[in-house]
Amino acid sequence: MAKSNAYDLVIIGSGPGGYVAAIRAGQLGLRTAIVEKDSFLGGTCLHRGCIPAKSLLHDAAVFQQTLHALDHGVLADNVRLDFSKVQERKNSIVQTLAKGVQHLMKKNKVETLTGVGRLAAGGSVEVRGADGSTQLQARYIILATGSVPRSLPGLNVDGDRVINSDHVLQLEQVPKSMVILGAGAVGVEFASAYARFGTEVTLIELLDRVLPLEDADSSKEVERALRKQMKIHTSTRFEAVENSGDGVRVTARDTKGKTHTWDAEKLLVSVGRAPVSEGLGFEEAGVRMERGFVLVDEYMRTNVENIYAIGDLVPTPGYAHTASAEGIVAAEHAAGHETKPLRYEHTPNCTYCDPEVGSVGLTEEKARERGYDVRTGMFRLPVLGKVMIAAERHGIVKVVADAKYHELLGVHIVGPHATDMIAEACIALTNESTVDEFVHTVHAHPTVSEGVKEAAEAVFGKAIHS
Repeated sequence: MAKSNAYDLVIIGSGPGGYVAAIRAGQLGLRTAIVEKDSFLGGTCLHRGCIPAKSLLHDAAVFQQTLHALDHGVLADNVRLDFSKVQERKNSIVQTLAKGVQHLMKKNKVETLTGVGRLAAGGSVEVRGADGSTQLQARYIILATGSVPRSLPGLNVDGDRVINSDHVLQLEQVPKSMVILGAGAVGVEFASAYARFGTEVTLIELLDRVLPLEDADSSKEVERALRKQMKIHTSTRFEAVENSGDGVRVTARDTKGKTHTWDAEKLLVSVGRAPVSEGLGFEEAGVRMERGFVLVDEYMRTNVENIYAIGDLVPTPGYAHTASAEGIVAAEHAAGHETKPLRYEHTPNCTYCDPEVGSVGLTEEKARERGYDVRTGMFRLPVLGKVMIAAERHGIVKVVADAKYHELLGVHIVGPHATDMIAEACIALTNESTVDEFVHTVHAHPTVSEGVKEAAEAVFGKAIHS
């Protein structure tokens, strides 16, 4: 017989959206349960995405720094890579953080249930686990079921020769060669990591530049740096893949009609992610959907009373930090607590390749499309002392502003610590700062963040070091 339990809030999914929502709900006094199909908490970000990928990226950077240690007066002979140790370290970090999430659930009195959660009749949640079915009664429900890697029609991702972002994290050896299909954030990150580990990487992108959602100048700077690490083919459409000896043969065609063929050990398919929404009772419950995504209002409410949805399940920017912020909005609203809807243009976009990319606000192109009289300021980071000391050779900061009122519209950073530095710009946009306020803010020297002030000064043609 199915068990029955009553909660103020039930959350389906324990990724960075779900578990953060659970913590905030617990803090606000709601009796909360979180349902997770895996035996561990943390979702894709912690176990198959953000954290393990960044661990690989960090260790790839350490490997390259050690290879070039002599440039810094450090004698390091016979430098080799033990990839099994790289994977062990990555797994240890993930396990430690997963235990931390479990501790936070206990600390905030959130009950955790293992099983597949789906919407059931009467506003309840059914949890199907190894020991049978449990029925949870809930005043409010948050759907946070996340996403999975997309593929292409007719392309068989076998997990061996043709792999996705889940599989690439579990490789036991560094491939000698890899073709990566898709030059968005995920594709570029794995291309950057494995190229520095020693893989011969070929990166293919359908659109005309890498990181096509970033400002055009950022994409240009990143591509210039990446071309020193790998082969890049933009404006190129994938056509076919077939087994070839111990690897694959990949065929693609560019916009000029030229056919390209590459032989490689692996093909990594990195063409986006799809929401996990099928077979979970959403449509039967009347939840309005579009292309698999759940549609919500500014408070993350679906069209069905008392049901919310957050994270990769909704058509908003697919970042872990976005999901967490949405989870807080949904939990606070469900608790009747005062909350503010997100301004998505004020949330950062981050790519952790080498060089890093961080951006917030409008690109120059988007600002012009909206009718702004745009002024921009751009500053090259390698001239800064701190950047030169770190032996970094690529990087820019670009500030997009309104010419009439000097309103700050967007900030785009490529270079060392870009994903950390972008927080300054997020605060500025949230507080509706002008470029003048950036200019009059004293930045420490020597730092990389000096470049933000210099780019702001460049809007008025008054950058000091360029």
